[in-house]
Amino acid sequence: MRDRIDEFGSEATVALVTFTDPRSLAEYQSRHSLGFVALRDPDRDGYRAFGLGRGRVARVWGLRAAKRYVQLIRRDGIGGLRRPTEDPLQLGGDFVIDGEGRLVWGFWGDGPDHRPAIGDLIAAVRDAAH
Repeated sequence: MRDRIDEFGSEATVALVTFTDPRSLAEYQSRHSLGFVALRDPDRDGYRAFGLGRGRVARVWGLRAAKRYVQLIRRDGIGGLRRPTEDPLQLGGDFVIDGEGRLVWGFWGDGPDHRPAIGDLIAAVRDAAH
């Protein structure tokens, strides 16, 4: 996404919302050059407001997750893995809110790796601007 951030246009504000603690967020931001705003929602009020629940254990820790861990171990070795510090079952989503404050597009993930295509997000932002 970082390599396509400029495609969202100057009228859009892209933000990451997380419930992590301040230190973990700062570490994440220093490891990854986000190129957009990162906000904290420690009580997960926003998550609830957008209907983001918790995932099923079998989906979050299932075969897809195992494959991803194998990829990470191959790339970074076992030392690259970290124990989760937050709720790994908390589901995420991606949303577009127009200039009037209305939700005009939403994507509710059903697992940690379930995200929309960046092109779909960019199209939703452009549609909301017109």
